[in-house]
Amino acid sequence: MTVFQLLHWNGSLKAMRERQCSRQEVLAHYSHRALDDDMRNQMAMDWVNREQDCPSILTRELAATERQLDEARLAGKELRYHKEKKDILMLAAGQLGNIHTSNC
Repeated sequence: MTVFQLLHWNGSLKAMRERQCSRQEVLAHYSHRALDDDMRNQMAMDWVNREQDCPSILTRELAATERQLDEARLAGKELRYHKEKKDILMLAAGQLGNIHTSNC
């Protein structure tokens, strides 16, 4: 379930719908796929691209995600989705830092 929540949050499901992938195709592809480093890296690169198109979006999303993680923790709710979002955004921030460093 977390995989589909992250795909929705990241905009990947919308992109698949725009490419006219059927719901069955998406479910067949992702229902047996674990959230792994490749998937995290792909989502992080999506955020790197968004940051390059719209500066500060990564900072805003990370702040919102940290608030949501704290709220979920205080409410005793499941934390995995929020933690994964934060990890993906932190990975993107690290990649963005490497991009800025390599461009100097």
